[in-house]
Amino acid sequence: MVGCNLIIPGGTRVIDATSMLVMPGGIDPHTHLELEFMGAVSVDDFYQGTKAAIAGGTTMIIDFVLPSKGESLLDAYHKWRTRATNKVCCDYALHIGVTSWSDEVKKEMEELCKLHGINSFKMFMAYKGVFMVTDSELYNSFEACKELGAIPMVHAENGDIIFENTKRLLKSGINGPDGHALSRPEEVEAEAVNRACTLANQVGSPLYV
Repeated sequence: MVGCNLIIPGGTRVIDATSMLVMPGGIDPHTHLELEFMGAVSVDDFYQGTKAAIAGGTTMIIDFVLPSKGESLLDAYHKWRTRATNKVCCDYALHIGVTSWSDEVKKEMEELCKLHGINSFKMFMAYKGVFMVTDSELYNSFEACKELGAIPMVHAENGDIIFENTKRLLKSGINGPDGHALSRPEEVEAEAVNRACTLANQVGSPLYV
């Protein structure tokens, strides 16, 4: 309880917050814990990452389930739950990545929403050959989200341009961290955001960028 002149039951721990700010715990809606990605693994696991979150006043995280191309969304979901459940130090939820499209993917999205409480799905417009989906797949996934009452999310960068820029940079000998920014100038993101918004508008779906 938070308030003034409270009737406090015996044995209750009381924290005097006089002259202090009392704020609700934060929610971090975008984490990547124990993520295996392009030959690397994110440094924080679900224990260390959520322990640090709690120390900083964040009391809930939303992590990303990212299936590999062709992997079952349900299988990936259960794999992430197994990783997280016995390690987390705070509340957590999961977004689900949609990395390909088929009738089976749509069916699994419905099951995830109705049986497992998932209400957000992430699509990637970049990372060609890994997570990237086509405009047609984006359209279909947005449409499925609308039908399910779920929120579609996008990583908005033009993956084809990044792919070609990366090849050119590597060929010129630029293979360090500086190449990351050089491969994806601002207009690459602007174009993808505009395209994603156009597709979502055509479907009549909300969109989280």
